[in-house]
Amino acid sequence: MPPPREHKSEDMLLEAHNVGVSFDGQSILSGANVRVRCGEVVTLIGPNGAGKTSLVRAMLGLIQPSSGTVTRRKGLSIGYMPQRLQIDPALPMTVRRFLQLGTKPGLGKTLKVLKEVGASAIANSPLQSVSGGEMQRVMLARALLREPDLLVLDEPVQGVDITGQAELYRLINSIRKHRNVGVLMVSHDLSVVMAQTDHVVCLNRHVCCAGHPEAVSRHPEFVALFGENVASELAVYAHQHDHQHDLDGHVIDDSSDDARDDACDDACDDDHG
Repeated sequence: MPPPREHKSEDMLLEAHNVGVSFDGQSILSGANVRVRCGEVVTLIGPNGAGKTSLVRAMLGLIQPSSGTVTRRKGLSIGYMPQRLQIDPALPMTVRRFLQLGTKPGLGKTLKVLKEVGASAIANSPLQSVSGGEMQRVMLARALLREPDLLVLDEPVQGVDITGQAELYRLINSIRKHRNVGVLMVSHDLSVVMAQTDHVVCLNRHVCCAGHPEAVSRHPEFVALFGENVASELAVYAHQHDHQHDLDGHVIDDSSDDARDDACDDACDDDHG
């Protein structure tokens, strides 16, 4: 096994250290540690009420953590994809117009990003007429229009059938590799997402376990939380990527660490130079 890769400080995009969140004196989350680096997919899993959304909101600066610290890379650009979006059925708006609201990216860039997410065919369709899977691709396109260093995806396959879920996760993984962005994802779809992520953090108001997907799926606290059946089903999923991992599940470039570091720095710094 290759030695663990030494990460440069420039790789780090977002980090929560010992973060706790409380509302009205009631603890929602305690002692959470999460790191997201360039070119890495980190997935938060856990049951409803586990604190996943609260942790993400604290990491994005939308709420103030009651304890701990959050560090964001200076000038960090974030593309956010919400869990769902309510659209007024009487609102006359095409997909293309929706993407241009408030951002003014230009038609060429809008069409380019729709092509990237596989949604070119619906550019001029009424927003209300698109399917659940198409809408998720549109929301992903909107997040990408910000040219983000980090994608934050809250239940990105909400309302999508099982075939569409697998396709959407593969698309997210492809975008991660092509753009070399970091991805912080919240998901309940354990069996599918396990094969498309580098690092898993299992939450239940605290971090139950974290690490490489296969290791997490065998962890006693994961098994206790989700049951033997789920854990045994996940064991058959192979974590297949075109890269290797260190002991924490972080990406190791097996061709050239220096080349990957340069690519990561270029990708993350282009918008902030």
